[in-house]
Amino acid sequence: MANKRSLILGCSGQDGALLSLSLLKQNYDVIGTSRKLKTNKLQKITNHSILGIDKDIRLVNCDITNSDEISNLIEKYKPNEIYNLAAQSSVGKSYEYPQETIKSIVDVTINLLEVCREINYNGNLFFAGSSEVFGNTKRKANINKKQRPVSPYGIAKQTSFNLVKLYRNLHNLKCVTGVLFNHESPLRSEKFVTQKIITEALLCRKNKSHKLRIGNINIARDWGWAEEFVEGFQVMNRTKNLKDQIICTGKSTKLKTFIKIVFKKLNLNWRNHIFVDSEFFRKDEIKQSYGDPKQMKNDLDWKAKVELETIIERLIEFKLNSQK
Repeated sequence: MANKRSLILGCSGQDGALLSLSLLKQNYDVIGTSRKLKTNKLQKITNHSILGIDKDIRLVNCDITNSDEISNLIEKYKPNEIYNLAAQSSVGKSYEYPQETIKSIVDVTINLLEVCREINYNGNLFFAGSSEVFGNTKRKANINKKQRPVSPYGIAKQTSFNLVKLYRNLHNLKCVTGVLFNHESPLRSEKFVTQKIITEALLCRKNKSHKLRIGNINIARDWGWAEEFVEGFQVMNRTKNLKDQIICTGKSTKLKTFIKIVFKKLNLNWRNHIFVDSEFFRKDEIKQSYGDPKQMKNDLDWKAKVELETIIERLIEFKLNSQK
């Protein structure tokens, strides 16, 4: 029997690389697209090299904002399942480049859905959503919470969420959105605050006078482990009763607490090294964001298990090993 085949749009980022690894372990053929691929020449993807899978994924050039190219890609490879993880993924950057952000999310979503409708694609489609659609969450957000995005990124993800729901209900496409709360791994880009904290904390350990300049440390987030989350993607995408789901831990932790844990692990007093700089404050910063994992557990028997302290330990260990 031929191997099953998965197509990942956006295979080079944290989630795309970890999902690729997971699928390869299950003997899937993995086809991947990435904005990091040069127009005429495929290049190595750093995250794939780190995971040791750079020779196992078939990388293809495809302008995923172009419907014809998406259609040709699906018709050629006939994947059993598709994961759309492609997007400009920085909330902060979305304020600077709203058009690029919205195009990278909304255009790709509608193009993929419409192509799959036109060619009667019978496989399963997973779309990576975001907790940013909810804005501030005073209580754990479930899938029915009213959406109040406060950034161009959040607005784009809200539009994508609604389009996926529409095509599932109206055209019977087998498509779902996983609304993802924060999730970390060593593959996370340095532009994310968690990576910045760990990198800077290690500098503080080397140089006791070093200071970490940071924004509002009283914001709270729901931090999970990305390697677990990509397993959740697959569980969602393969179930018969397709539903949009929240993928989260259900625990809210202040950034201050995250910082304290990191510095404590390195035997440092965080107060000696942190400089809260108002220059890094955002006007529409989400103060608290955390989700309700109950539906995912009840419907699909999936829940996040890796605790925040373990996540931080793993991130520090990877950083230390990479510096040797």
